[in-house]
Amino acid sequence: SIIILGGYFFISSLIENPKFSNLKSLLNVEQKELIKKYIFPHKFISQQQKTISQLEQDISQLKQVISQREQLLKLLDLLNYELLKKQEGSEIILEERIVKLSNNKTLKKYNLTSGFYAGINNILPGSGYIDFYEDNIIVLSARGVVAFKKNIEDTEENFQQIKNNINEFIGINQFKKDKSFSLKDLYIFSNKVFISYTEEIKEDCWNTSVIYGDVNYENINFERLFFSKECVHSTNNIDNVFNAHQSGGKIISFDDNHILLSIGDYRSRNLAQDIKSVNGKIIKVNINNGNFEIISMGHRNPQGLYFDKENNFILETEHGPQGGDEINLIEIEKINNDNILNYGWAISSAGEHYGGKIEENKTKYEKYPLYKSHIEHGFIEPLKSFVPSIGISEIVKIGQNKYVVSSMRNKSLYFFELNKQKQIISLNRVQVFERVRDLGFNNNQLFLFMEDTASIGVLNLD
Repeated sequence: SIIILGGYFFISSLIENPKFSNLKSLLNVEQKELIKKYIFPHKFISQQQKTISQLEQDISQLKQVISQREQLLKLLDLLNYELLKKQEGSEIILEERIVKLSNNKTLKKYNLTSGFYAGINNILPGSGYIDFYEDNIIVLSARGVVAFKKNIEDTEENFQQIKNNINEFIGINQFKKDKSFSLKDLYIFSNKVFISYTEEIKEDCWNTSVIYGDVNYENINFERLFFSKECVHSTNNIDNVFNAHQSGGKIISFDDNHILLSIGDYRSRNLAQDIKSVNGKIIKVNINNGNFEIISMGHRNPQGLYFDKENNFILETEHGPQGGDEINLIEIEKINNDNILNYGWAISSAGEHYGGKIEENKTKYEKYPLYKSHIEHGFIEPLKSFVPSIGISEIVKIGQNKYVVSSMRNKSLYFFELNKQKQIISLNRVQVFERVRDLGFNNNQLFLFMEDTASIGVLNLD
């Protein structure tokens, strides 16, 4: 029995061994399969399991490809539909809904049921931004639809489109490459409309730019104000990673002749600490000639800006990696062109590289260690770090030393105050149950652009 079993397993071990290819060559394929199947079935079963496993992997990959293709086709259909709606210049139809929030307050939602189809994060519906001019609310879609309305609570009247030439700067050729290539903000200042967007500076090489035009309710003719000759290539870059979601693009006014613009690192982490690069920076742009200077550096993906002139500081919000969303305070009196304020990315962060400290991230941590202290490494500590991340977005002021921050991932608003020591106190979360892309504050009302339903939310703060 021992000899028979020993011989059986010895011969079995030779079946897949290349040293015995001459012996196996005496048998045809059918004979080999019969021997495996009936004399050494465990080898046959093992081989079949490998084949099944490989087929499952192939099917999974094929499903992913099909899904990606279906998503792309759906996105292209939505892009075409949105741009067609823009070309028609037809009204943006509103539909009112009421939502009860987690603090028992009531939020009125005005769903933009037409014209806002293609999103930045979601494939649908559309993302957008809001601002105010005179007594009107202005809304911009992520693909270039601009519209206005006097009183949003009057649902008898819809948003009226404003013709524009935005798609001369970014259009279907860029949008169809990825949904993250889009318009990034809308800001109205000094009777002009400013819009930021991801610009394809060269083929597949991107950075954040600004166009502007005079306010006109019939037709706005935009011109380029700011762009960088430097760009981040989507495949050919130092770390071989790229993400256009990390583009920043927030605009606020600074003084009569300047705006502030946030620019993200496009996941080229090294650029945030490169003084010669505009990426990972807050810059001050002259609205008369487009010249700029760096205000602060060491930012990852700055999403929100608010210049508190009363207190003479700027509040900035930015996305962290896996954890580490931040609220930062930039003190105007400390701005110095010879010693630029540095907020630490990608050397310090409360977050981690995606996946954490695993073997495949070893090189990332060697280059970008993400120390948990900022100040110990010569950087400015954030006012607040969120771990885990909340998907932080815009920040606005709603009263004396009172502010609110919106979030996308957590689908919430965060109300807080700053004390005399410029520390955050009384941080309170209010769930709104939808991703909030943008905020505006007007007449003691908080306006939200809610991108899961392409709605404008209105919350009375009385």
